[in-house]
Amino acid sequence: MDVRINSEWKTALADTFATEWFAELAASVRKEYAGTTPVYPPAPEIFAAFDSCPFSKVKVVIIGQDPYHGPGQANGLCFSVRPGVRMPPSLVNIFKEISSETGAPFPADGDLSRWARQGVLLLNSSLTVREHQPKSHSSIGWERFTDAAVHRLAEQRDGIVFMLWGSDAIRKGAFIDRKRHLVLTSAHPSPLSAYRGFFGNGHFTAANRWLIDHGTDPIVW
Repeated sequence: MDVRINSEWKTALADTFATEWFAELAASVRKEYAGTTPVYPPAPEIFAAFDSCPFSKVKVVIIGQDPYHGPGQANGLCFSVRPGVRMPPSLVNIFKEISSETGAPFPADGDLSRWARQGVLLLNSSLTVREHQPKSHSSIGWERFTDAAVHRLAEQRDGIVFMLWGSDAIRKGAFIDRKRHLVLTSAHPSPLSAYRGFFGNGHFTAANRWLIDHGTDPIVW
């Protein structure tokens, strides 16, 4: 089926878009957006992570669970919110860790599109969610789709850094070849788990060391 997504990703995932299960997923998503319960992010931003970071430009992959489920929060990039939107606790903890590792000042806003433009794929496992119902779309087929995207990157690219926080993300990256890619794992930045291994994980400096060692510009976190 014809999917409006970045042209490089459209080519990379062409076989996925041609499957019957993806057509069923797309039909389910259209039905959800036509319903009475709001669904996030706004429909034009469902594939924002891919549109913001073309396949050939990906240097780092960060995997989230599903979009923020509060009004005005989700923008299609995991953990990110638009300027002017209050930063959710997990994002605050991410910036705390970056500041601790690098000494960088706390940013003025939570818009992570600046990361995406540098080659960070900010991918949620599920690309849509019902308002105030976390993981409400985790069983409609998005997991299978985002698994395909991660597989394609791991198979066709080399030297990517995968930052996997929490058990769900770690499971999603279990198959990645550690000889070809750097896989960093820790607890999730949620306030419920950040003190059990996210804080102090050193992922942001480790990622940049890997990129520099492989001849790639580091990320300005």
